[in-house]
Amino acid sequence: MRASNHLIGLLNFLTFLLSAVILGGGIWLSSRANNTDCLKFLQWPLIVIGAAIMVVSLAGFAGACYRNTFLMWLYLFAMFFIIAALVGFIIFAYAVTDKGSGRPVMNKGYLEYYLRDYSGWLKDRVVDDDYWANIRSCLRDSKVCSKMGRSFNGVPESFEMFSMRKLSPIQSGCCKPPTDCGFVYVNETLWNIEGGTVGLGTDTDCPRWSNDQQQLCYQCDSCKAGVLDSLKKSWRKVSVINIVVLILLVIFYVIGCAAFRNNKRIDNDEPYGEARMTKAQPSRIQL
Repeated sequence: MRASNHLIGLLNFLTFLLSAVILGGGIWLSSRANNTDCLKFLQWPLIVIGAAIMVVSLAGFAGACYRNTFLMWLYLFAMFFIIAALVGFIIFAYAVTDKGSGRPVMNKGYLEYYLRDYSGWLKDRVVDDDYWANIRSCLRDSKVCSKMGRSFNGVPESFEMFSMRKLSPIQSGCCKPPTDCGFVYVNETLWNIEGGTVGLGTDTDCPRWSNDQQQLCYQCDSCKAGVLDSLKKSWRKVSVINIVVLILLVIFYVIGCAAFRNNKRIDNDEPYGEARMTKAQPSRIQL
């Protein structure tokens, strides 16, 4: 393992560069937050992860290159907790996103989302009044619904064309009324409620729909369900990335342990393999 110090130094230098990119992305999101809590929800995990990896990689780089036993011990200690935290986050992410998905609708290209299909910690977090107020403010500021509009040669798309679109969970749940309401299509975010089933109570979201472009269906349970499904997909993608990062960190940790043992052997003036060879020599019998 004589090359372990050089290898761990190189790997931690590359990890340091990666952490700088992650930290820069978090700071960029912070500057683009526009005083809403939507992007801040994404910014802090990036900043914390980037800062933690940066500090640990610096400790590992310095400890390996300068054969500093204390820094290598600090590197292995911090890396152990980062690995444990990643394992816990991966398990937690899959546990809170195991339920709920969109339902297909006959003759529609998009899915419908129902809040009752979801449960657990993530649902309780999203439906909380204070937290939902921040999400609703973010959705309006992002103009996700106003970007749905399409036209062909200056003519807005027809209802048949709109029905075949693959809408995102947020677009389906927040930017249009539920299909069960039976409202008449005018354009993507404007619907004629006359003749609909709002008075029949087939869906509690029907009376919550508004043609006010600042309101739409942001108060609907379908919107909350759409946000939940979007978060579910995002968390699953992040979990896949975290699994890859976890594998790399475990490899770094194993190499770091080898480098740590190498440093201790050098500090104790034990040439590599000497003790092993001495023990391997057979003792001579005195005659």
